[in-house]
Amino acid sequence: MAQLMQAVDSLLNVFDKYAGKDGDSKTLTKNELSELLHKELDMKPSNKGAVEEFFKALDNDGDGVVTFQEYVIFVVSLCMMCKGQ
Repeated sequence: MAQLMQAVDSLLNVFDKYAGKDGDSKTLTKNELSELLHKELDMKPSNKGAVEEFFKALDNDGDGVVTFQEYVIFVVSLCMMCKGQ
């Protein structure tokens, strides 16, 4: 498999690994996102308020969950920060 396709597959697999533990397998709840950040990125928010603010920033439509599209926007933003842009 080509390198870019492996990256896409990895993004899909990580989302699917955490989505649906608390309900809908097409979205991430606050708890699922928190677990993903902790286990996949070693991000340990200092307090519950920080998690809440981060979640609100990702939940663009304000429906209380993070969709795959919102997750992808987060990943792209993370890539841009790592690239220094």
